[in-house]
Amino acid sequence: MNNSIFVSSSCVNNRKIAKSVEELAVAGFSNIELSGGTNLYANWKTELLQLKEKYGLNYRCHNYFPPPKEHFVLNLSASDDSIRERSISHVVDAISLSQELGAKEYGIHAGFRFLPEHTKLGQQFDSVELQDEDDAISRFAEAWNELKPIALEKGISLYVENNVFSSANKRVFGDANPFLATDTKSIDKLNDACEINLLLDIAHLKVSCESLSASFENELNALMPQANYLHFSDNNGLADTNQGFTRSSELYHTLKNYEYAGKTVTLEVYDGSLQETLDAVNAL
Repeated sequence: MNNSIFVSSSCVNNRKIAKSVEELAVAGFSNIELSGGTNLYANWKTELLQLKEKYGLNYRCHNYFPPPKEHFVLNLSASDDSIRERSISHVVDAISLSQELGAKEYGIHAGFRFLPEHTKLGQQFDSVELQDEDDAISRFAEAWNELKPIALEKGISLYVENNVFSSANKRVFGDANPFLATDTKSIDKLNDACEINLLLDIAHLKVSCESLSASFENELNALMPQANYLHFSDNNGLADTNQGFTRSSELYHTLKNYEYAGKTVTLEVYDGSLQETLDAVNAL
C-alpha cells in the first residue's frame, strides 16, 4: 500500500497527548491521528505544534479530540438539547484545531438513539427506551448540515465513522439497534438524510455484522467503494478489542481483495503488535 498510513495516538496509553505523540514519533511514525483517552492540561496545543515541527509530523483529529474539560459522549443525534449543542460545539472546536494543526480531515462517530454514559463507552450499556430512529437521524442531519459549511470554510473534510453493535449490546437491546450507521442499510439511511463522507472502521463493521447476522464480506463489498478513509484493527467478531493482525490473519486475506488507491488508513491497535500490523497493511 503506497497510501498514507496514520497511527492513532490511542495506540499508546498516556494521559497527556504530547507524551503519546512523542512516543510514536520516536518509534518512527510521522502520521498521527489525535484521538481520545487523554486529559486536558496547560500548553497541550503548543506542545503538539512543537512536536510537529521537531519530527515533521502530519496530524488529523478524531472524535473526542481535543479533550474536553469534562468528558462526555459526543452525540449529534442526542434527544437532550444540551448534550447535542455541546457536541456541536466540540466539533466546531475540533474543526478550528484541525486548521491550526494543518490537518485536512476530521472524523466523528455516528449518533446514538439513547444517552450513553461516557464511562461505559466500549462496554455493555444499560437497557433504556430508545429514541425514534427517524428522529435521531433528523437531529444528526440538522447538526451535520450546520457543521459542513464551517468545515468547508476552513478547508476541513468531515467524516462520519460507522458505529459498532457488539454482542453484549445485542443481548441488551435485541433486534432494536440502538446505534446509527452500523451497516450498509443504516449507513444509507444516514447518507440519504445528510450526504456524509464515510469513515469506514473495518473492525466496527466486523462486530456489527456478527450482531446483525449479516455477511461481513457482502457489507465490505458494498461499503469499501464509498470510503476513502479507513480504520484498521481486528477482533473476534464479538467486541471491538482493537487487536493487531499479520499477513497470516484471516482479516488480512479478506482485505487483500480490495483496491486502496486514493484511500488513507489509520491503525487503531491497542492489543498486539503495531509494527506487525503496519507491515501487513503495507503489503496490501
